[in-house]
Amino acid sequence: MKNSLFYILILLINFGCAQTSGSKQITQFSPNDIGDGILVDVRTPEEFEQGHLDNALNINWFDPEFDKKFSDVDKDKTIYVYCKVGGRSAKAQQKLTSLGFKNVINLEGGYDAWVKE
Repeated sequence: MKNSLFYILILLINFGCAQTSGSKQITQFSPNDIGDGILVDVRTPEEFEQGHLDNALNINWFDPEFDKKFSDVDKDKTIYVYCKVGGRSAKAQQKLTSLGFKNVINLEGGYDAWVKE
């Protein structure tokens, strides 16, 4: 009985501390999804200039100060990240989650998939 209560307590603590990062197909994304969140394009400035989603901020994944660019962002705010096809945004999602951001959504498929739609 004591072991069961112990495991239940551990599970509750684990779920209470869990971060909610996930993914969503970029083709299923709508500007209405952002709410009070932030949309971040992690491509290079050159790629960004060739086209991007409306209201996106460009924070280059390859910038050595990538982490610092998020220093003023509330860690509870939802951050939607995308890149060209999904590789850099997945890495950015992992990095932001490791920095303590609780709601990081990777928009899978990237800008290429968005343009095809």
